[in-house]
This record gives sequence, structure tokens and C-alpha cells, in this order.
Amino acid sequence: MTQNSVGVAAVIPAHLASVRFPGKILHDFHGLPMVEHVRRRALLCDGFSGVFVATCDREIADVIEGFGGSVIMTSNEHLNGTSRVAAAAAGIDCSHVVLLQGDEPLLLPRHLEAFLHVIGEDPSWSAWNATGPIEEEGDLDRHSFVKCAVSRSDRILYCFRRTPSHSSFDLQVSFIRKILGIMAFGKEFLLSLPDHAPSRIEQAESIEQMRIIEHGYAMRSVPVSHSLPSVNEPDEARIVNDCVESDEEQQDLLHRILEG
Repeated sequence: MTQNSVGVAAVIPAHLASVRFPGKILHDFHGLPMVEHVRRRALLCDGFSGVFVATCDREIADVIEGFGGSVIMTSNEHLNGTSRVAAAAAGIDCSHVVLLQGDEPLLLPRHLEAFLHVIGEDPSWSAWNATGPIEEEGDLDRHSFVKCAVSRSDRILYCFRRTPSHSSFDLQVSFIRKILGIMAFGKEFLLSLPDHAPSRIEQAESIEQMRIIEHGYAMRSVPVSHSLPSVNEPDEARIVNDCVESDEEQQDLLHRILEG
């Protein structure tokens, strides 16, 4: 099955009520709201049947529609981005859905293209998640982002915030990777996911992916060459900006986005 016959839509869940950084989704980043950078980078990827922002906030919807973007209004009672995207996906004509985080304005279109290629190769998996390399030993125990253990067949075995492994750093990085903000689902599986009860580890560790794994479904790792910083807290906006200033590919993408 080719990727064109799969029919993949991109959906960006967005809301204003971020606990650690209220309103971050509309935080100005080189003259555009952060979520609009993500939307425009998704549009640079040739392969999506549509790119949508799913939100419960009229302020976000007005901003996106003002830029000519497509918006799907959702309830304000969703507890996570996955359930918001599932609600939005019910009205989209597609076979698969890619969830993009609106706080990752450094998203690379080539990573999305690689993602679509993997889905097209074998669309039968329940879910996919982009993963990046662990670059510093301290990141294994840094609780602010999620890591995962990956099998030789690229199946994500379990997810965690602090490493449960005791082997050396060199060995751990051969099977532990960073969970990144690109996920994908078969549409029918995604629509059924909110009906599955929240799992124990998902709730205890605040890791959405564990609901999929604990209920016995297969999630595939889609490896990308390097991890990119996201914006979870206000001081991380500076880190993201510094990355643009020091990276030629990011500068080129920024130029293309601002022109668009």
C-alpha cells in the first residue's frame, strides 16, 4: 500500500489553559503564534490530505482562521490532546491521523515525510510515535520529558520519565529513545481509544502512550535523526529561539514560513 492510498490527516490539538505556561500556544515566535509555525511546517510536508487545528478556545480559532487555516471546534472537557484529536478526527475523511504538538515550532517537514513513509509501508499498526536519540546522560532521569524502550523490531515496549535501567549509558542509548511530539493512529483505533479506561501507569506517570501499551496494542517507534526542543515552560522559548539562530535548516524554514 502506498502512502498516497492511506489518506493521512494532520491534526494539532490546541488550548490556552497550559498549566506551566498559560497561553503558550499563541506565544509570539518570530512574528507568528507558535501554533501557526507548526501548522505551516505541516503544510510544507507533501503528503497530508489536510491539516487542521482542533481547539476549544475561540481565541485560537480566530487566529488560525485569520491565517486561512482549517479549525475544528471541540469540547473544553478533554483531558489530553489525544482525546481532543479523536473528537476532531470523527469528522475527517481519512484512514490515519497524525497528531502534532502545537508547542514544537521547530518541527521539520522531512521528519513528517519520513513518518508518512513508515505509515505507508505498513498501515496495520495501531499507533506510531516519533522518537529521537538520548544525547546526554542526565536526560535519562530528567522527568520533564518521556522516554521509551524500543525493541529490535521498532515496537515501543514501555514508556517512563526516569530510567528503570541500571546498565551503562552507552548501552541504554542503544534501546532507550526520547518520545517526541509526533504521534499517528489508525483512524478507527483512535476513535476507540477514549473508550478504553485510563491505565494505571498512564495516570501515575502522566504518560498518554501507556494507555495504548497497557491495553495490549502495538505502537511503533519512528526514529528521527535528532531531537528538537519544545516549549513546555516560559524559559524554553529562549532555547527554541537560540536553536533557530544557530541552525541553517531552521533559518531556511523560518524564511519560507514567514513568506507563506
